[in-house]
Amino acid sequence: MSRIAIYGGTFDPVHHGHLITAQSVLELRDLDKIIFIPSFISPHKQNITASPAEHRVNMLKLAIEGIPYFDWSDFEINRGNVSYTIDTLNEMKKQHEHIELIVGEDNLLTFDTWKSPDKIIEIATLIVLRRRTVKEAGTKYPYEDKAVFLETPRIDISGTRIRERVKKGLPVNFLVPQNVMRYIYEQKLYKE
Repeated sequence: MSRIAIYGGTFDPVHHGHLITAQSVLELRDLDKIIFIPSFISPHKQNITASPAEHRVNMLKLAIEGIPYFDWSDFEINRGNVSYTIDTLNEMKKQHEHIELIVGEDNLLTFDTWKSPDKIIEIATLIVLRRRTVKEAGTKYPYEDKAVFLETPRIDISGTRIRERVKKGLPVNFLVPQNVMRYIYEQKLYKE
């Protein structure tokens, strides 16, 4: 039985922070594979316009090329519309018996507002990446007692910062894999 984790996001672009975090989760949780799933439209980012799905998928493929324990799925891209985690998990459950779902600690703050949160934690182990969130002492996150918290390397890289640097003509070396950087420049992404 393979043990997988799903790592969703816009990946606009995928960067070293994503990759380092994913490898850390793989090792800490003794998983066989991490499956990156770019969203078509994130339910919590419906007002933000992402780069075309084709570019985000191509960059992801380049970033994980040759890494046997990383894979990707275009399930949410192919579905179109808003990407709900529960729908993705239901699809993944058809192929995988053991599924873990990677989310940032900031997502746990609003996890109770997600579509079918009880069903999500029934299907998948909720893996929460500790972040620098401000949590008042004595308060609890919704579903905190159902989550597994992991201390992974904190890599302070964001897609927003990368896009801004490209737009300003600043280098993005060391923020994204070299082949992803070349793709960004060749396709003239993030210039407008």
